[in-house]
Amino acid sequence: MKILYSLILSILITSAKAQQPDTVFLKNMLQSHPELFSGILNHPTQNEVQILYTQIDRDAKNAPHFRSFSYRLNPKRYFYPASTVKLPTVIFALEKLNELKTKGLSKYSKMLTDSSFTSQTKVLSDSSSENGFPSIENYIKKILLVSDNDAYNRLYEFVGREELNQKLKKYELSNTRIIGRLAIGDGGESARHTNSIDFYNNDKLVYHKPALYDAGNYSMQLDNMIQGKGYLDKDDKLVMQPFDFREKNVYPIADQQIVLKRLLFPEVFVQQQRFNLKPDDYQFIYLYMSMFPNESAKPTYNRPEYFPAFCKFLFYGGDSTAVINPDIRIFNKPGDSYGYDIDNAYIVDFKNKVEFMITAVVQSNEDDIYNDNKYEYATVCLPFLKNIGQVIYQYELNRPKKHLPDLTKFKFTYHKRK
Repeated sequence: MKILYSLILSILITSAKAQQPDTVFLKNMLQSHPELFSGILNHPTQNEVQILYTQIDRDAKNAPHFRSFSYRLNPKRYFYPASTVKLPTVIFALEKLNELKTKGLSKYSKMLTDSSFTSQTKVLSDSSSENGFPSIENYIKKILLVSDNDAYNRLYEFVGREELNQKLKKYELSNTRIIGRLAIGDGGESARHTNSIDFYNNDKLVYHKPALYDAGNYSMQLDNMIQGKGYLDKDDKLVMQPFDFREKNVYPIADQQIVLKRLLFPEVFVQQQRFNLKPDDYQFIYLYMSMFPNESAKPTYNRPEYFPAFCKFLFYGGDSTAVINPDIRIFNKPGDSYGYDIDNAYIVDFKNKVEFMITAVVQSNEDDIYNDNKYEYATVCLPFLKNIGQVIYQYELNRPKKHLPDLTKFKFTYHKRK
């Protein structure tokens, strides 16, 4: 009977994956709000916008059922994913800990990173953590709370480039690759090399991760990988040639949302397609994905640099003056770089029993020069993400549902958590 049930579930999931999203609904929604979206709609490239919105309906047993709607969704149209690649890296780091099955090794273990190749750096302490030492736990907190780049780089080094891409393949994320660190000019041979790392339980060495080299190539031929008319090089000199994204990370919208769906709703996937995470791992990720930076005791984040909506692009627009709705929580991972703003979010209103998923990207680089830090994030990109999130939220408030969701699974107490 269990075999038959698993087979039926597998067929249903395969069928759901095969369904093509509705492509009309979001277009009509955007066009019905010209006061919010006419600038995007009238732009020659529509600012490289792609949107995937998924409705969630619960049955009598609270099981989720999904229906998706897309706008200009195109896995062959390149956009730079920036920090959104950090979420699968977080997941795979926790998976690796679970798969190593090493006595005394956990996400709380002291993690000392060595330098093993040109341009690599050591990490032997972490003043932001409770005990003053780095750990997988604290790196994940920093990634989910404020999208810390160094924290991501350290998890990239722990998992290793080859294993990251093997995991992507395992989970059928065939349009995605993660091939470099962030914000340090990583690329070429340096991206292939990852540091050696030692993990300690108190002062006892419990695991040594050796330096690794990834000889693999992850070539992808996508549209829009050569962009603009010029860029500033590492010496801030203007080079009047298009900017080349061909050796950078790739993480399209549909893959981003399926990772989030698999993370939040593992029960709808067959066992072999679920992440290898423990119940505590899921709860840990959910907590810090939805926490505002000022709610964290360690690491500590204060105004004016950090504010509640710092990493909440959809719905709040990453606005330092945003008024936070106490009934709404956003489980998300955003990214911004090279004029692109992206957010991959599950938005929940506990009071009104609203839940939906939305993943979106938008770009603005009007001077067509890269690396000059002249992008229209504040005037074009973030307002667009805020507005599309809020328009869909208003629609969801009035969308009839046969069964209201039980959202207890996603409700946490946040006040100054350590």
